[in-house]
Amino acid sequence: MNFVTQYIADLARRFQDEEEGLALTEYLVVLGLLIGGVIGAVLIFGQNLSAAWTAWGGWIQSVLGATPAT
Repeated sequence: MNFVTQYIADLARRFQDEEEGLALTEYLVVLGLLIGGVIGAVLIFGQNLSAAWTAWGGWIQSVLGATPAT
């Protein structure tokens, strides 16, 4: 067995034996779900958010007379 395979096997065994490993795994699963939810929301609402952001930027330019940054 090479060094990398042995290290991964030892790491997996330590995670299995320790409670902190389970808590870390649970937090990583929750983080993954949150990231998936954010990506899904951006994909679903992205076009509408882009249009709203553009409209809001135009309103600010017209009210304040500000020019867009380049």
